[in-house]
Amino acid sequence: MKVLVLFDYPSSPGGLSTQGDLLYRGLMEAGVETQAVHFRSSQEKEWYYRWFKPDLAVGVGYWGYTPQLVLHPGQFGILPLPWLVADGYIANHQQALNELPLILVTSQWVKEMYVRDGIRAEIIEVLPVGCDTDAFNPKGQQEEKVRVLRESFGIHPDQLMILTAGGDATSKGAQEVMHALARIDNVVPDWKYVCKVWPQQRTQIQNIADLKLANELGISSKVFYSTGINSRNFMPYLLAACDIYAAPSRLEGFGMIQVEAGACEKPVIGINAMGMLDTLIHGETALLANVATKIVTNEVVIPDECDLQQECKVIFDHPRTVDYRANVQDISRYLQELMTDENLRVTMGKAARKHVTANFDYRVVAKRFIEIVNEKLGIY
Repeated sequence: MKVLVLFDYPSSPGGLSTQGDLLYRGLMEAGVETQAVHFRSSQEKEWYYRWFKPDLAVGVGYWGYTPQLVLHPGQFGILPLPWLVADGYIANHQQALNELPLILVTSQWVKEMYVRDGIRAEIIEVLPVGCDTDAFNPKGQQEEKVRVLRESFGIHPDQLMILTAGGDATSKGAQEVMHALARIDNVVPDWKYVCKVWPQQRTQIQNIADLKLANELGISSKVFYSTGINSRNFMPYLLAACDIYAAPSRLEGFGMIQVEAGACEKPVIGINAMGMLDTLIHGETALLANVATKIVTNEVVIPDECDLQQECKVIFDHPRTVDYRANVQDISRYLQELMTDENLRVTMGKAARKHVTANFDYRVVAKRFIEIVNEKLGIY
């Protein structure tokens, strides 16, 4: 088997890039002939098609990348195998996707979204995102790199650190977490809530709204927002610095950082929905808040397929869920349990590490990829 992996290469800190990079590494370590190329680099992709002659072009992205991940390799006689995440409503490219013999998606929930929007269920297989469990591993908070990181957030050794990380904090459930923390502030040990976000325009707007909420809730002195560019090398130490990773996300097709937190032996608070149902075990590796509300819509406005400078409105036959909100009372109860019981944090963290290592280590994912390709496509 010869595989060309199409993703944001060379790898950047983003989730999709990491997803592709870990598959690339896992396949190489498994002895598969593998090359990597940026998914938008048309000339370089064609160069690989001609001399490397791959059996498969595995493309990492979402349905909107179909021209780069599916159509382009197909034009040169290379079999495309997209490995896709969800991004709201699948607006177009259904015909091109349905003509494929196989599509990989990151969770059962993502599969349900693609089937809902017109993709044939029989061609979709679930392949989870890999985790580098060598890098994301348990580290003591007294380890110098971890200790210094906690100090940079102004966190004292006797304070508990709750962490949420992502492109922005709002979509990861930070507002729900803040409401929950305000409810239990007087009955739990001293704490600080750190939100690590990526610098971008929409994040700045959402940060302002989040910090305004923290002020209204009377907890602004305990909420710290860190906005900056960081490498993947930084993330294991950021997760090691926290005591609880809280991200009851509003929309989550897999939950990469939740998995990485588990690999670092950190208990996770998530939401009992979407991709986290595949990655977290309620009461064992994580505590999952129930869904309080679902945000539904009857229509969306998307770029016109023929003219991307124009927009068109799509009206659904049935309302579609586009967002979730976790139950704040559940989050409060779970935070209080974890914040007041160190043994529970340790036990749950160790169970999480064991679960991640067995199911989501990038080498395990690469092995599963090979098995799927052997079974479904007959390529060895």
